[in-house]
Amino acid sequence: MTKTADFLVIGGGIAGAAAAYELAADGRVVLLEREPVAGYHTTGRSAALYTEAWEKGVWRTLTVASRAFLEHPPPGFTDYPLLSHLPLLIIGRDDQRRLVEELAADAGRNVELALLDDEAARNLCPVLRPGYASLSILEPASRAIDVDALHQGFLRGSRRRGATIELGSEVERLEGTSAGWRVSSRQHVYDTRIVVNAAGAWCDVVARMGGVGPIGLVPKRRTAFTFAAPEGVDLGEMPMVVDVSEQFYFKPEVGQFMGSLAEATPMEPHDVRPEEIDVALAIERIEAATTLQIRHVRRSWAGLRSFVSDELPVVGEDPAAAGFYWLAGQGGAGIMTASAMARLVAGLIIKGAVPQDLADLGLSKGQLAPSRL
Repeated sequence: MTKTADFLVIGGGIAGAAAAYELAADGRVVLLEREPVAGYHTTGRSAALYTEAWEKGVWRTLTVASRAFLEHPPPGFTDYPLLSHLPLLIIGRDDQRRLVEELAADAGRNVELALLDDEAARNLCPVLRPGYASLSILEPASRAIDVDALHQGFLRGSRRRGATIELGSEVERLEGTSAGWRVSSRQHVYDTRIVVNAAGAWCDVVARMGGVGPIGLVPKRRTAFTFAAPEGVDLGEMPMVVDVSEQFYFKPEVGQFMGSLAEATPMEPHDVRPEEIDVALAIERIEAATTLQIRHVRRSWAGLRSFVSDELPVVGEDPAAAGFYWLAGQGGAGIMTASAMARLVAGLIIKGAVPQDLADLGLSKGQLAPSRL
């Protein structure tokens, strides 16, 4: 028996959940997620930070546009704060000073920053090796994001607005019709006016299924792991530390440290697993920058961050497939920009326009449109 929906969202990660939440205010939404748990892949493996200093251009615009939602979510959205204190320290060796200075000059026009010398950086992060961080940027207002609280808030909010969320419901067929799209899953067949492709690393796979040309999405692996903090080290005020060339990072994580090589290894979409060589190289770099001695890895995992050629997100209607909307290519900033991107795709679908607050920040319809590719 064929069912109907105004909007059908494919993918239950942070992008799809946020889009379903926004669209459910204007019509009947069905969200299809092939895994038995929403957010099983990239969303559930993300260590998200809200930072305006690190991002540039359109990414910074989307980040700033998401701040109000993260700071003050709607009543009943979550039982816990979405943001918590976590300063960001971007460090550079002597040979990286120019990169630090350029980033500070760019971000400092709009973000409160401080430039720190080696001693000041070590006062903030005592585990840094003396003499390593020649010049650093401190973003005191950056904050950790509770990814699960944000994701679950979008899912619960979608249901409260009447959305249907089907887990373990992989799309098996996708075809255009005279009235929109017919989407067949393992459980049901749906006729819908609008399809939102929010399938993460699988967005091009979903598009091809419906005869829609791919956008050249490239999933890239990133590995992370946890390890013990030395006795006597106070993690309470410890910042997240990122190498300015993004060669590694580490941060406090509930009584321990989390580290990463911050690598971006291209690969086909799949249930990605960590590589021992990436963990080992990350340990080598973190130990070179700090006095930490990492003797045991408690847990390791990997996720896929997806990019197109210009490394900007893709949001909007496909120029050759009416009613097929992309919400893809979020790279490593999909969590902190989820609110703005969901409002953007909903605005384009419902009103055919960029929401006014996003337009006021300088965002235009064409900047993220799939037609640019």
